[in-house]
Amino acid sequence: MSKLDTWIDNRIVQNLFIWLCLFVIFVGAIQAENKVTAALFIIALLAPAAYINNLFVLPFFNKNNYTFAALFLVNTAVFTGIALVSISISLKQDFKWTMFLNLFGILILALTFGSAIKMARDSFVRRQQEKEAELKLLKGQLNPHFLFNTLNNLYGLSVVKSDKLPSLMLKLSDLLRYSLYETKDAFVPLEKEIQYLENYISLEKIRLEDTTDIQFSKTGNISSKYIAPMLLIVFVENAFKHLEASSSKKMKVVIAIKEEKNKLYFTCENTVDTMAIANENIEIGKSSGIGLKNVTKRLSLMYRDAHTLSIDKREEIFRVQLTLDL
Repeated sequence: MSKLDTWIDNRIVQNLFIWLCLFVIFVGAIQAENKVTAALFIIALLAPAAYINNLFVLPFFNKNNYTFAALFLVNTAVFTGIALVSISISLKQDFKWTMFLNLFGILILALTFGSAIKMARDSFVRRQQEKEAELKLLKGQLNPHFLFNTLNNLYGLSVVKSDKLPSLMLKLSDLLRYSLYETKDAFVPLEKEIQYLENYISLEKIRLEDTTDIQFSKTGNISSKYIAPMLLIVFVENAFKHLEASSSKKMKVVIAIKEEKNKLYFTCENTVDTMAIANENIEIGKSSGIGLKNVTKRLSLMYRDAHTLSIDKREEIFRVQLTLDL
């Protein structure tokens, strides 16, 4: 988070900024000899009423509407009386009900406006917290899902006592280090995310080098770009998962990443043995489990209007095309 974001999120700074704006507005609008004093006097009356309303009265809005209305009117009446007494003493004027009603109406409008701002801000903060919680949950579901599949691969090689096992374990160590320690932020360097994909693909090559043609390419400037972590791996993992139900014929996985004009173009394509899948009663797309559903949800949350996702399922080709605004 930048220093500017820290200042913007600071409630004290927010409040000072609002009162400063009101002060400037009052100075420009008041027709009096001493505009600054008059503006400060109005703010001194409005501020206590507004904070009492927001801190002690507004919480009753969702609990008991009658209690809220009563407290709101009492708070408004008390500070209207204080304002009227102050004005009468300073200007040496007698009490007039018309002046009380005018001040009462003005204060109601001011407190209603302040309440609306407070409720809007609280709603925004709550929705942001809900979004962050949901993103953490979704990301947390992805890591165990990936680990489960990888451990299955490890177990399969250990059963046959393959000499590929040491290399596989080293790759797995690098993958877990990234997923456990380097994906805590909302966005990570694109370069690290791609390196993570390369490690995963290298791991799969060790396991499938005799049965699958695996191709990976990357182009463009990726050194200074950022992306949501563990986003692309779901599509890559899904491509290799489709191969598990395939027959002995040669299969193919093609993965391409291209950066151009601050856009990321990701394509993941794999061949599918439809006959083998049909024999096992597996429907293409549904066999991907929770992964594709979660990544679609994450895209809608983090790249709401900044992505396009296309999943094309043909006879022997499963293709994913994703475009992101970086």
